[in-house]
This record gives sequence, structure tokens and C-alpha cells, in this order.
Amino acid sequence: MEMTEASKQTTTEESANPEPDQILSPRRSLELKQKKSWISVSLCIFLVLLGDSLVMLLLNFFYVQDNREESDQDLQYQGTWLQALVQNAAFPLLIPLFFIFPSPKQNQETNNTRFLSFRLLLLYISLGVLVAAHSKLFALGKLYANYGVFTLISATQLIFTAIFTTIINRFKFTRWIILSIILTILIYVFGSPEFGGEPDENEEFYSIQAWLTFAASVAFALSLCLIQLGFEKVLVKTKRYGNKKVFRMVLEMQICVSFVASVVCLVGLFASGENKELQGDSHNFKKGEMYYVLSLIGLALSWQVWAVGLIGLVLYVSGVFGDVVHMCTSPLVALFVVLAFDFMDDEFSWPRIGTLIATPLALGSYFYTLHKRNKKKMVELYQTENNIEV
Repeated sequence: MEMTEASKQTTTEESANPEPDQILSPRRSLELKQKKSWISVSLCIFLVLLGDSLVMLLLNFFYVQDNREESDQDLQYQGTWLQALVQNAAFPLLIPLFFIFPSPKQNQETNNTRFLSFRLLLLYISLGVLVAAHSKLFALGKLYANYGVFTLISATQLIFTAIFTTIINRFKFTRWIILSIILTILIYVFGSPEFGGEPDENEEFYSIQAWLTFAASVAFALSLCLIQLGFEKVLVKTKRYGNKKVFRMVLEMQICVSFVASVVCLVGLFASGENKELQGDSHNFKKGEMYYVLSLIGLALSWQVWAVGLIGLVLYVSGVFGDVVHMCTSPLVALFVVLAFDFMDDEFSWPRIGTLIATPLALGSYFYTLHKRNKKKMVELYQTENNIEV
């Protein structure tokens, strides 16, 4: 009897204090949800732009200062496992943020929690290995291929993202998204920034080493699509998220994937013997050992900022949109590099100015599709409410 009265009291309290979503009308709730989504997308775009800019500036600073051009051919292309590790190693700084961000109300009706946990573990391990492979291949490709070759091959990553997301995520394209993709590829090809670590003309490799960039592009595109699949089919269905997409999911994905990728890169660093060259690299740094360490720390933090923003775009929109935003930042990043460094024959030329003008068109085309989809949802909800009233 006491238990019955207690349960009745609990039910009365819950009805007196309903959830915020229950207080608002369905239309008002959808409007609020869409506004929050736009704010989250804007924040993630800013993080991608900030991370891209800092990464390229610090990478150029690192390779300009490490006297790499004075090394012989074998030494010139070492240190790639270290760069791969730096791309993933700063994930512990995200752990406090993970616990600060609120989690939604748990869904007690979720079934097969063990099966979902196994799928989630498998997802994190496979993504971690894939990200580690991309990080290694990306570091190698930038050193082996010259500016033109690297840029052209890297531009294919958006094409592969579109192909993979069609197969894996059942993504539906519109003519505006296709236009955005075409413009983005042109923007990336003609507006990408210079890189201080690229080889001299007599050191360029057009063999399989240069085409490692191609493999890196495929790995990057595949990882974006798998992250989107993990959000939609696995992570959002777990009990702790209750079928809701929240920013805490981004942090969990990045922490777990970066942990696995860091382990793989650490194994590669010690297995290849690159760890023995770290002290020599720091001695060769023009600005001294302190700047060598600070540049690596700055790179590690910048990579995390970029990754969190990119994964956030995958969560709130799609992997294709995340790749579009990432590649559309290249003209602005190129402008920052031109202002910060004095590379030979590098200037913010008319083609780059053109890509800077075309960037709002590429992003605007995709945003127009998102706006139309949100408007369609609102119209469908309005019609449903009218049918119920009738």
C-alpha cells in the first residue's frame, strides 16, 4: 500500500513538472530544435576554420624551422609517425569537457545493450586504425608530393566522400549539393595554401610515395562516412543518449577514436625507430628546443580543435557537409599563410581571390538545401496539426 501511494505521488509530481519538450507545442519545439541546430553548426564551422588555420600555420612554422632542407634524402622524410601521433595525442584534454557537457535523459527502453556496446567498441577500434592510417599517409604525402600534385590528389577526397556516403549512409543528393561539391573542389584546387615542407624539384617523387596522398584521401573520406554511420545507427541508440543527438556524442567519438589512433601511432613510432631521432630533431630546430616542443603542443591542440568541429558537422548535418566546410576554408587559410610567411613565388593571386569569392556560393548552395529541408519538416508538421484539429 505504501509503495502504491509513493508511486502515485511520483506520478503526480511528474505530471506537475513535465519535461520542457512536453510543455511546448510540436511546432514550437521543432523551431527551437532547428535554432539550436543552426547555432551548433555555426560553432562547428568556426572550430573547423580555426583548427585548419592554426594547423597549417604551425605546420609551416615547424618545417621552416627544422632545417629539413639541409638533411639528406633519408632523413628528410622521417618524423612522419611523430606527426601522425601529434594529430591524435591531445585527446585527454577533451575528457573534462565530456563530463561538463550535460547528457540527455537515459532511455530505459533500449534493448540489446550488450550487442550495441560490442558494435560501438568495434566501431571505435576500426575508426581509430583508419584515422591512424590517414594521419600517417597524410604526413607522408605532404613531404613526398609537391604543392600541385598534393592539392590535386587531395581534392578527390570529396568525391570519395560523396561515393561512400551514397553507399554507406544512403545519402540523397540534390542539385544544390552537387553544385556545392563542384564549387568546393575548384575552390580547394585553386585556393589551397602553400606548405613549407614540400620537396625541392630534384627531390620530388611521382612514384607510389607521392600517391600515398591518394590513399590518405580515401581513408579520410571513409572515416567521415563511418563516423556518420556510427552516430546514426549505433551511438544515438545507446541508453545513455536516449535517441537524441547532443554535443557530448562528438566528444565521446573523438576521445575514443583518438585513443585507438594514438596507440597505433605510438607503436609505429617505436617500431620504426623514429623515437631515437626525436632528440636530434629538437637540436636541429632553428628556434631551439623550447619552440620545438611548443610547436608540437600547439599542433596537437589545433588538430583536436579541428577534429571536434569536423565531427560536430558530421553529427548535425552529414559527412559530405563536413568535408565541404573543411575544403572551403582553404582560401582563408592560404591568406593567413601568405601574411605570416614569405615563401618564394607565393602570393594571394587572382585565382585565390576568385576562390575566396566563390566560397560563400559553395556554402550557400548547401545551406539552401538545409533550409529547404527544415522548411519542409515545418510544413509537414503544420499539415499534421491541421488534420488533427479537423
